Amino acid sequence: MTGPVQDGPGARPTDRESDPRTDPEPIGGEQTSGAQPGRRRSGLRNPEKAVRGLGAGTLALEAVVLLLAIQPIRVVGGELGGGAVAAIVALAVACVVLAGQMGRPWAWHGGTVLQGLLMLAGLLHWSLLVLGIIFALVWAYALHVRRVILG
Repeated sequence: MTGPVQDGPGARPTDRESDPRTDPEPIGGEQTSGAQPGRRRSGLRNPEKAVRGLGAGTLALEAVVLLLAIQPIRVVGGELGGGAVAAIVALAVACVVLAGQMGRPWAWHGGTVLQGLLMLAGLLHWSLLVLGIIFALVWAYALHVRRVILG
C-alpha cells in the first residue's frame, strides 16, 4: 500500500499546471498555426503531412490489392472478362493517381467516390463487392483519423 504523497527531494509534482504531459501549449512557448488555447495538440510535428501519408498509404495498398486480386478471382471461379479486368486496372490506376494527389483538398472526396465505384464493380464479380466494403471501412477510418487530428 502506498501512503500519502510526501513533499521532499524525491517527490513528484502533483499539480496539473506543472505536469508537461497535460500542458496544452507546445514546449518552448511557440504557438502553432491554428492552435487554440486549451486544445490538446496531436503530438505530431506535421499533422497535415501525417494525414496525407495515411490517405496515400491506404490508396496505394488498395491499388496493390486490386491488382493482385485479378488472378485469384479468375482461378477461383469467376468469369472475369477483358472488360472486368480493365475496370479493375482502371480502379487501381485511379488509386495510384489519387494517392499522389493527397495534398489537394478534393483528393479526399475523390477517394470516397473511388470506394463507391469499387463497390459498384461488385456487379462484375461478388469478390469486388467484398473488397469494396472492406476498403470503404478502412477509408472511413482514415477519414475519422483525419478529422480527429486536423479538427
